[in-house]
Amino acid sequence: MKNKKLEARLGDEVRNFLDSRKSLQLSTIKEDGTPFASYAPFAIGEECLYVLLSEIAVHATNLQHNHKASVLVIEDEDDCEELFARLRVNYSVDAEMQAWDSEGWYEGLKVLSDRHGQRILELSKHEDFKLFKLKPTGGRYVKGFGRAYSLMGGSLAGEEIDAMRDGHKRREVA
Repeated sequence: MKNKKLEARLGDEVRNFLDSRKSLQLSTIKEDGTPFASYAPFAIGEECLYVLLSEIAVHATNLQHNHKASVLVIEDEDDCEELFARLRVNYSVDAEMQAWDSEGWYEGLKVLSDRHGQRILELSKHEDFKLFKLKPTGGRYVKGFGRAYSLMGGSLAGEEIDAMRDGHKRREVA
């Protein structure tokens, strides 16, 4: 996409949408290679997402074994105009577990507690809770039918945004 103003506007839309949501859908890979879907409250850090997960939960264990995951943040069903074209953003991410008592640990806890309150600080006192930094490697922003955009690069709003033009095709009727 060559239009820098449009890229900036779409980038702002993505950030505003993320700001309006409090949880994400998380797809991880089990050790046997099968996918596993779950959800988690999240917070936005510097060009990344943070989640605090108990290693009792399958998704935390999966992220410790396989750092590749997918994230989906999606408009609520009850708020959408068209169920088949809900506003959403998804990312391929690299998950980095933040060591307890490290700078990354405190950075992630700060943004999570600012967004979700005291509960985060209480949960973080338990040894089984692990903090993950989810760094995007690319993504897609979908605003509806025929309005999908590739988010390229390692930022939440996309370092470059490209309109996807290979949309829906009608069937040939005999």
